[in-house]
Formats: sequence, C-alpha cells, structure tokens
Amino acid sequence: MQTNGAPRRLRADAQRNVDALLEAAKTVFAASGVDAPAKEIADLASVGVGTLYRHFPQRSDLVKAVFQREVDACADAAPALSAAYAPGEALERWVLRYTEFIATKRGLAAALHSGDPAFDALPGYFMGRLRPTLGALLDAAAAGGEIRADVSPEDLLYAVATLCVPSAETGLDYSRRMVALLIDGLRYRARNR
Repeated sequence: MQTNGAPRRLRADAQRNVDALLEAAKTVFAASGVDAPAKEIADLASVGVGTLYRHFPQRSDLVKAVFQREVDACADAAPALSAAYAPGEALERWVLRYTEFIATKRGLAAALHSGDPAFDALPGYFMGRLRPTLGALLDAAAAGGEIRADVSPEDLLYAVATLCVPSAETGLDYSRRMVALLIDGLRYRARNR
C-alpha cells in the first residue's frame, strides 16, 4: 500500500531478495541474454521462482529494473571519479565504465528496441540520467583544455554504443580498445590548437 504517493518500503529481507535477484539477473543476462530461464536467475539469487515473480511479475519488469539499476550505477559513478581524478582522466574512466555497461548487456538492446510498450520509457530514462552526467564530465575536461570542446554528450553516448555492438569475433576487450581510440581522438584536437 502506498501512502502520500510514496512507494512502500520493503522489509529488509525482501530488499535483500530484490537486490540478489537484480544482481543474479544482471549476471545471467550478460551470459545468456534476457530470455534466460527464470529458474536460472532464481537459483543464482538463492531464492525460489515464486519470489522472483512476486517482485517482478513480468519478464519486462525484471529487464527494466536491471537496466535502470545499471544506468543509475553508471551515472552515480561520475561524482566519485570527478573528485578523485583530473577532469580528463575522470572522463576517460567514466567512458570506460559506460563501455562495460553497454558491451556486457547481451540481448538488452534488442529487448529495448523490440517494440514492447513496457520498454517505451527506458530510452528517456537512459538519456535523462546519462546525458547530464557525461555533459558535466565533458565540460570539465574541455574547460581544462584536455579534450576538444565540440562533442556533445549525445554524440559520445551514441558513438560508444556503436563501437560496442557485439559480434561473434569481438568482445569487451575489443570494445575497450576501440573506445580508447575514440578518447584519444577527443584529446587530439585539444592538443593541436
């Protein structure tokens, strides 16, 4: 039951189950895709299938929750990186973190672009969380003269996603190498002004 429009807080044991299910689903989705059996996810989370369905009645509910959790973790990493590193290095570390997020989400992109109305809000959520995060990192690095200033957050988000499109011959290491080249390109024009 909700009070004043706020969602009800879960009991501690229920929250642990949700966290375990989301972590297990993330792992299983990365290995087997978003259509992996529910039992595989529940077993990895050490809960019953009924617990999975109690918290995530539809497969799309679980996919959305994993996606949002991963987007949030990626966005939330930026302030710590900005506090610990110079702007250019903070940007590079964040972009590599984003690369891992994109490159390890086997089947998630296909699900998101499947036309299922359950996923309609996710692209907006993705951009709403990551555009300002990356924008702040880009602005700081450009202000310090560490990167070129003519790259938008959208440009870089889409470029990295494109470089991380999986194929049979490539994997995360390949994506990291390609994104490192892209980052070097961001620095090139900054150094040659």
